[in-house]
Amino acid sequence: MAYQIYLVRHGRTWYNIYQKMQGWSDTPLTDDGIEVAKKAAEALKNVDFAAALTSDMKRSIDTYRIITDKNQNNLTPQEMPEFREQFYGYYEGRDIDESWTDIGKAHHAKDYVQIVQDHGFDATMDFVKEADPLHYAENAKEYWDRIDQGFKKIDKFAKDGDKILLVTHSTTILGLAFKYKAGDFEVDQVPSNASLTMLERDNGINRVTKYNQSLL
Repeated sequence: MAYQIYLVRHGRTWYNIYQKMQGWSDTPLTDDGIEVAKKAAEALKNVDFAAALTSDMKRSIDTYRIITDKNQNNLTPQEMPEFREQFYGYYEGRDIDESWTDIGKAHHAKDYVQIVQDHGFDATMDFVKEADPLHYAENAKEYWDRIDQGFKKIDKFAKDGDKILLVTHSTTILGLAFKYKAGDFEVDQVPSNASLTMLERDNGINRVTKYNQSLL
């Protein structure tokens, strides 16, 4: 059985503007975030989605509602906490640049990009938990166990050939692209708000075939 998942990042939020670590924290969509979600909705309105899913974060739910209200199909909402952003623990709500400098210093890396380039995506997640004074942040194993549970839930209702919408988060999409890249594209930046990434799931095997495609 094979189906496609249309991964869409939520619209821009206030924490995005203020460059704060968002994770499991939640801030509303900005006016601009609502507008780009509306443009994504217009671009996807004629896609014959069999199901529409969203992370249970409000920023994703609001983006999801804008997109599904425009779609040709009468889609029943389904929230999936398994596809939340990584939990950053102590660093939730803190300045992004300062946080990654603090996380990376024990590994001789100055920022997020250098950490990922030098150590890989999964190690970067592990470093967040390591740097969290209480170690509540998610590491790679905890994160991927959660994501895998989400895919197993989808497998229970997806049918061969289905197209499924999933509104989720930047690190979630970025991580999937790093782990399952199968197309001729570069994973060199965080996906843009309201961008599209395509994932194909065939008998439990994931392949990301397109990354960070503009819907605007």
